[in-house]
Amino acid sequence: MTLEKISYKKFLIPVLVGVILWLLTPIKPAAVSPAAWHMFAIFVATIIGCITQPLPIGAVAVIGFTLSVLTGEVPLETAIAGFGNNSIWLIAMAFFISRGFIKTGLGTRIALNFVKRFGKKTLGLAYSLIGVDLVLSPATPSNTARAGGIMFPIINSLSRSFDSSPERHTQRKMGSFLIFSAFHGNIITSAMFLTAMAGNPLAQSLARSVHVSITWMNWFTAALIPGLISLIVVPFLIYKWFPPEIKETPNAKAWAESQLQELGKMSRPEKFMSGIFLISLVLWVLGGTVHIDATLTAFIALTLLLLSGVLSWNDILGEKGAWNTLVWFSILVMMAGQLNTLGFIPWLSRFISGGLHGMNWMIVLVVLILAYFYSHYLFASATAHISAMYSALLGVALAAGVPALLAALMLGFFGNLFASTTHYSNGPAPILFSSGYVTQQTWWKLNAMLAIVYFIIWLGLGSLWMKLIGLL
Repeated sequence: MTLEKISYKKFLIPVLVGVILWLLTPIKPAAVSPAAWHMFAIFVATIIGCITQPLPIGAVAVIGFTLSVLTGEVPLETAIAGFGNNSIWLIAMAFFISRGFIKTGLGTRIALNFVKRFGKKTLGLAYSLIGVDLVLSPATPSNTARAGGIMFPIINSLSRSFDSSPERHTQRKMGSFLIFSAFHGNIITSAMFLTAMAGNPLAQSLARSVHVSITWMNWFTAALIPGLISLIVVPFLIYKWFPPEIKETPNAKAWAESQLQELGKMSRPEKFMSGIFLISLVLWVLGGTVHIDATLTAFIALTLLLLSGVLSWNDILGEKGAWNTLVWFSILVMMAGQLNTLGFIPWLSRFISGGLHGMNWMIVLVVLILAYFYSHYLFASATAHISAMYSALLGVALAAGVPALLAALMLGFFGNLFASTTHYSNGPAPILFSSGYVTQQTWWKLNAMLAIVYFIIWLGLGSLWMKLIGLL
């Protein structure tokens, strides 16, 4: 055998940055413990390693995991426990459910029906798929479930129906555009409804602790116009900046109808898959009412897929994307959690607070939103970020005279919008990124560009809209 090829040169920057930060421990801020600073150094080095990729992301994350434990910054039991995160297992389950759609051909059938109805233009397909997310989002508090269990299987099958797949290096035909558009559609719909993302009720609860009342209706009313504008503008900008090779399909309806005729009636495996999918959808929508967690729902779906014979255990073992994502995302979430536990994130919040004393409240709000947004590069979980910084930043905003509801809602909205940063920014990100349709460089570049669009629409137009309807 021969040794695997490793680009050792790409280790240079992450190792150098990590070592420099570690050596700066003697001059670190006094309020930050040595353990917190060391964890910060390892985390930053790991993130840079995920960017330069001397090894695949999973391997880089394992190295970061090993260093975290070896240096004593994280107890082994704590580090291992990171692999038990239920949200990350939901992501893995979404991959398996997606495999059922592909294996049975149900995904292809659904995709062909979408093409039949909305297939004249690729941009129209993107809008129609985002429209599905919009309809489901108010009653589906897991944006990961929407993206992974519902949208991704359909998009994946639809793209492959047009011979657009990462394996054939034809992802730019259609899949890349649809995947990235769906990701941003998910971000926007999550920000539009209090019940569309698990972290939103947390923000509501934290706001209530400082006597700011956020209701389902005032959240929705405030988010309605910036949300709808975003749903129209953002997919169009992605279409212009990251255009699909297939832009028009004038014969799509006739083609789809002929393909559906060839498929014939639904097969027994497709019917099983349809039934299990509907059960999953109902449980995801009603999970809060029947007290069934979104991750448990995904496990129920997988169990039914195995019991019905739709999937075999070999299908599960062969789903490399799921196991890869489970490893690297678990490690990054664990490391980000340790930054909070060891006190680095709370210190960062206090540091921001101290630097804004005496400023005009409008400037303070802008600075806080910018800090909240860009600090998300340090987080692999939106809910963890909200729990770590929302209260501190809201407190700073109120002390500076920012209207209470404006501050609380803007921080709430951007608790979703800051997902426009990395490929590990929230639950949907690794599902859609790991599908291979969009490169990491493109993912980060387009996200950075669209972040500016979100600032203009939500912070600018959104504030004017809230004033117009009397919420300020």
